[in-house]
Amino acid sequence: MDNWDEIRTAYQVARLGTVSGAAEVLGVHHATVIRHIDALEGRLGVKLFQRHARGYTATEAGHDLARVAQTTDDQFQLLSGRIRGRGEGVSGELLVTSLINFAPLMVGALSSFREAYPEVIVRYLTDTRVFRLEYGEAHVALRAGSVPQEPDNVVQKFDQQAIALYGSRAYVAENGMPASSEDLVNHWFVGYDDIDSKAPFHRWLMERVPADRLVFRVSDSRLQETAIRSGAGLGFMTVMEGSADPDLVQVMPSQEDWSSPLWLVTHVDLHRTPKVQAFLKHLKEYAADRCGK
Repeated sequence: MDNWDEIRTAYQVARLGTVSGAAEVLGVHHATVIRHIDALEGRLGVKLFQRHARGYTATEAGHDLARVAQTTDDQFQLLSGRIRGRGEGVSGELLVTSLINFAPLMVGALSSFREAYPEVIVRYLTDTRVFRLEYGEAHVALRAGSVPQEPDNVVQKFDQQAIALYGSRAYVAENGMPASSEDLVNHWFVGYDDIDSKAPFHRWLMERVPADRLVFRVSDSRLQETAIRSGAGLGFMTVMEGSADPDLVQVMPSQEDWSSPLWLVTHVDLHRTPKVQAFLKHLKEYAADRCGK
């Protein structure tokens, strides 16, 4: 298939549901949109849309094409951001990724970075998948666990976030404080739905309490923190988050074997650009200030 304009047009029609909406986004006449759709359907020999009075609704084939087109369009946008990232100024898009666990740190750092560099547009993406820096999917990635091994990436040791065991004041008032780690079996816990999670604090807990004591299971750390605050059970969270909430009680202090090392990862092609260097420096200073280092 050699006509990207037609595919992009079909993607916008599928996304917006109308010819006029797609024409406005693409900056073309509505007749051009109709011509592109007709030509593409003729070339493929299949209907991509059902036409009706309210607009266009994508068929199954139309949805398939739109998904591929969206992925391609996203890759073009990322490539564009990567190319712009090679410029000399601290401006344009800065795309940063991490697990959702690190959102409190990263959002604060990115917000203050924008105050210092107002020409920067921040894109902060959180996901469990590993973003591929060699494809321009991010300028900077914050990762936890073993040392990232992808070729052509620059990896720097960042820190280890202190993790402690917390409970709400309401939970502690009703159930008391554990007298020791042996007493944990008498308490209820909030934790990950994946009982085989490799998070160090989760493994530590599962070695000490029966699985049926993990009574409130969630899919990510933000939900876990919300459940702990609601009094659903004891659970782990960062000291940075836990100490900032007056309604939480630290049940057990941070232990080194509860946390994983953190790594800052950049691609070698972008590592030395002013924008990336400025953000790396800012993030390290911001984290040091927040942690009192």
